Amino acid sequence: MIEPDSIEQLRLDELKLHRGKAEQRLPKTKLTTAHRMMSVLTLLALLSTGAFAQSDSASRPPEPAAPPADKQGGDKPAGEKPAEGSQGAHSDSSYVIGANDVLAINVWKEPDISRSVPVRSDGKISLPLVGELQASGQTPRQLEQEITKRLQNYISEPEVTVIVTDSKSQKVNILGMVSRPGAYLLTSSTTVLDAIAMAGGFKDFAKRKSIYVLRQAPDGTQQRIPFNYKDVIKGKNPEQNVRLQANDTVVVP
Repeated sequence: MIEPDSIEQLRLDELKLHRGKAEQRLPKTKLTTAHRMMSVLTLLALLSTGAFAQSDSASRPPEPAAPPADKQGGDKPAGEKPAEGSQGAHSDSSYVIGANDVLAINVWKEPDISRSVPVRSDGKISLPLVGELQASGQTPRQLEQEITKRLQNYISEPEVTVIVTDSKSQKVNILGMVSRPGAYLLTSSTTVLDAIAMAGGFKDFAKRKSIYVLRQAPDGTQQRIPFNYKDVIKGKNPEQNVRLQANDTVVVP
């Protein structure tokens, strides 16, 4: 038979044993709680990062759509008809064709007619289907229209361009006391003042009141046209600032 004191002692020992086991479990419980807290914080961080990325992509403007293939500057399809109005970039509307000029004449989709032709001394050129026609005295645009009119009897809606590739007729000579004397290309609107400017202006001691233009008359005689620079720039005698013609010579003494 066990004594009461022994039973009490056994209970105390059993209580101490349970208390020790509980104390041993406590750190594990605390560690497990810490791990759970870290997991929750990590999950919250991931969720907040995803939400930020979504808001950033939503606020960013959409990328522009790529333009269609035919507007990206690629080569035009072979045989495409040139745009209307593009001929102005290929021919000078103010230049007057003359003898010995060389012309590049192109008829769209007609390689047998397109060719480079010189203007003969009589001012005419020859083309297949067109025959002979007067080129001298016309501008490239006017010659385009004349060739187009003649080709309409053989070709439906012909497209013609005329380019002066070598100008040998429309030139003016500038001599004397100018910075760059020599021969210069002439357009239908070139005046004496324009010619002096093209030649770089006057040299020192140029006689600006005694300038003159030498011009060949139709009968073979030479005409002398006076030009007083100082009067003209003051608005006096503006008729002296004549439009120059092919083969005129401006002399600055």
